[in-house]
Amino acid sequence: MGQGILSVYGGIDLNRYLEYFVNTMKSFNPVHLKNNPVMFITEIAFLVSIYVLIFGKEYGLSTTGNYVPFYVAVLTLLFLTIFFSNLAESIAEGKSRDITKSLREMKKETVGRLIQDGSESMITSSNLRKGMIVEVRENETVPTDGEIIEGRGRFNESSITGESRPVFKVQGDSVTGGTTIIDGKVKIIITANPGETFLDKMIGMVEGATRSKTPNEIALSILLSGLTLSFLIIVTSMFSLEIFLTSQANIIFLIILLICLIPTTIGALLPALGVAAINKVSQFNVIAKSGRAVENAGDIDTIILDKTGTITIGDREAFKFYTNRGLRDEEFFTKCYLSSMYDETKEGISVIKKVKDLNHIVLDEEVKGYEFIPFTSETKFSGVKKGNEFIYKGSPNAIWEIVGFRDNFIDAICAEISSRGGTAMVVTSNTGVEGVIEFNDILKPWIRERIDSLKSMNIKPIMCTGDNELTAKYVAAEAGIDEFVANSKPQDKFRKVEEEKTLQRMVAMVGDGTNDAPALAKADVGFAMNSGTQAAKDAANMIDLDNDPTKLMDVIFLGKQILITRGALTTFSVANDISKYFVIIPAIFYVFPYLSFINILGFTNPLLALTSALIFNTFIIPLLIPLSIRGVKFKPSGVNDLLRRNILIYGMGGIILPFIAIGAIYYILAGVGVAW
Repeated sequence: MGQGILSVYGGIDLNRYLEYFVNTMKSFNPVHLKNNPVMFITEIAFLVSIYVLIFGKEYGLSTTGNYVPFYVAVLTLLFLTIFFSNLAESIAEGKSRDITKSLREMKKETVGRLIQDGSESMITSSNLRKGMIVEVRENETVPTDGEIIEGRGRFNESSITGESRPVFKVQGDSVTGGTTIIDGKVKIIITANPGETFLDKMIGMVEGATRSKTPNEIALSILLSGLTLSFLIIVTSMFSLEIFLTSQANIIFLIILLICLIPTTIGALLPALGVAAINKVSQFNVIAKSGRAVENAGDIDTIILDKTGTITIGDREAFKFYTNRGLRDEEFFTKCYLSSMYDETKEGISVIKKVKDLNHIVLDEEVKGYEFIPFTSETKFSGVKKGNEFIYKGSPNAIWEIVGFRDNFIDAICAEISSRGGTAMVVTSNTGVEGVIEFNDILKPWIRERIDSLKSMNIKPIMCTGDNELTAKYVAAEAGIDEFVANSKPQDKFRKVEEEKTLQRMVAMVGDGTNDAPALAKADVGFAMNSGTQAAKDAANMIDLDNDPTKLMDVIFLGKQILITRGALTTFSVANDISKYFVIIPAIFYVFPYLSFINILGFTNPLLALTSALIFNTFIIPLLIPLSIRGVKFKPSGVNDLLRRNILIYGMGGIILPFIAIGAIYYILAGVGVAW
């Protein structure tokens, strides 16, 4: 809590200071503060105090002697209370403006090679429209968002993600305008009109994040409004008490009392908390479409994870070929090559590479005339076809359906591969079952630790995989996951999301394909990859620029931290306010002997006691700004442990600190001769 504001962001130049100051002063506009009832009342109190200072004499109030410095001190403290609240929001929004600025700098007018009616022409990116096809060649910039329909290549996406390592993309992957293809050549179908690109949406998301409120923020705002209104009524009613009517400083006295009673601490920090939440997510290279998505991440009970790329490394490569009995290896290698020669997926490319590594040569005449049959999540096989001749590779169950029987020898090999966590793909042709390709995909080394952390927070992980029951069981056991869905299809993911939501659980899932879109839209947190299809990105409420599915777990941890930060500051604020009541009220009524037993700090000057409380009230806000923006330290644990920690640290701290601080301020002021 003692860290300076600058330490949150490192060095800040003079221009940044000036920007913060200007935006903070602009926020004094009552129109801006009307959405924050606590600070709105504080500003009204500030304006009334100015009026009393200027025109108080007309109402019989003393504006001479000791009361003038008293009025000035009160005005200064009220001004600083509003200033520090606006400053907290200004710092948080400054981060949003930095993000927006960097995104706008990425948007550059580029030229693309339009392919139309068999000819090509150069066209600016602003004139490209959805459905047009462009070709991007080596070292050229992708003109706007699209999806690869032909070719493959490595892309430099550092302008978007900050990651210098190139990303290999194939048919079906999406690409973002402004990125560069390092090698290869692709044809792209445009998926967004000008103003609707991914960068445009990101800018809108970040800019919108500074203004929108989440349901929890709205609920907390209503609570704060209710408390403020209650204390406003109580303080107003004190005008009828003779003790205040006989005081020359009665109006100012009541103003200070009101400001000390209403929950100014959390009221001042609440806007900054909401903006900081979006900013913290963006620091992970994740764009949240709304504050509600971030809030939902903190409430997640169930997380649905794909096996490939999330729990395992994801780059499945052909590891070994198993030829069926009675066949020659060379014939099988050729069939493997033919089944994958048009397959632009990473698995297909790895099969071709493996065949070449075995020094097996496939003649040109052997590959002519074949038609490509692409893989789908429904059929679970791909390959080639020429007349009545076909060569397919796919999951064992899919191949057994094609051939109409189960080859026991090949089936035993598949079971052995699955038992050690590998993926088996059976190759078949019109002449029979040819053999098996084993693909290796290893567990991510830290996944078990992440899964254990999720469990410690009572979050249930569920693994979905297109692999068979045996492989799924092995991988789930290795990762520490108790529940899994094998032979999973897109509709199975959707059904699983629905099933969990009927149990009143908050569900998160990750996906990148068009078929994942329904489940992403149904989930409370839909986490899509930037490399995924446009449909997936539109359906999700969070998008990962780094295309790392495991980051969903980081976002959930971050969501928990954001909720805990808000809870910690609210706990501190409420405890802090309760303590102030027990400090201030006895001091006000110190003249009544029967109340002296609760005046434990021995205050005998009500005005000085209120001034001391107002000083504490004002300067606790800037001390908490770094904590509200940085967030409290988070360690994955159960709800009871988190609640206990909140109460012990922030609850007890909020109760004890005002007694110590206000008492110290009071006796310091009294010691230096302040007496009004």
